[in-house]
Amino acid sequence: MAEIIDGKALAAKIRGELKEEAAALTDEGRTPGLAVILVGDDPASKTYVRNKAKACAEIGIYSERYELGADTAEEDVLYLIKMLAGRDEINGILVQSPLPPQIDGRRLVEAIPPEKDVDAFHPANIGRIMRGDYDMLPCTPAGVMELIKTTGVEVEGSNCVVVGRSDIVGKPMAMLLLQANGTVTMCHSRTRDLPDITRRADILVVAVGRPKFITGDMIKPGAVVIDVGMDRDEDGKLCGDVDFASAEPVAGYITPVPGGVGPMTVAMLMKNTVNAAKRVDKPV
Repeated sequence: MAEIIDGKALAAKIRGELKEEAAALTDEGRTPGLAVILVGDDPASKTYVRNKAKACAEIGIYSERYELGADTAEEDVLYLIKMLAGRDEINGILVQSPLPPQIDGRRLVEAIPPEKDVDAFHPANIGRIMRGDYDMLPCTPAGVMELIKTTGVEVEGSNCVVVGRSDIVGKPMAMLLLQANGTVTMCHSRTRDLPDITRRADILVVAVGRPKFITGDMIKPGAVVIDVGMDRDEDGKLCGDVDFASAEPVAGYITPVPGGVGPMTVAMLMKNTVNAAKRVDKPV
């Protein structure tokens, strides 16, 4: 049976460390500040935003939340971002996805100054990740790297397979594993003989958004399996992209859903916000 990778416990440890760092910054007169923009009334998005506000309160990060109607014009959101970008007490700006169809998410991200882009989605930040010279990392891939570290399995020299090629998870995930000297294969909907590839993975990261897509017979015995998915099965029960029941007996280490990657994503967002505040010059 696989050893369960406890994302909740690791996230709690990181939040504790960040609380001390945030307190030190506050003593210097530069409390970290995060602004979150939510457009529309997607229930899952509202839950995510509440969780982020709760984490800010726990750590000592000043936070503001802007909830806009689903019919809000793109120019109005861009104006809000410009206003927040000019405020010294706001170190991080985040636009919650998904967005209504009339809004181009890329335009919004590009309007956020790179130094306040705590999601690390701005083209300038993406380019720095490609070079391995970055100030911030996308929250989910950064959290996955921390989870892998807890297993003691070295990325260097390992066969690493990433299933999913999204801009948010799959692509930056592959880059981080590559920078850690893993041998990386990216798979997607057009990949041929997917089970043959996943069975070679020492480290398997799955982020496809399809419930229970990866089954135990697609996993190398003893592999590290990181499930980024957050889905609902046929019974409406929360599950991941990995079929946990069949994968757990095969894997060496595995993340649960919930309680695996999710808490780490929020913790890494908090870390990016605190680090953004650290980079601001101390007040005279």
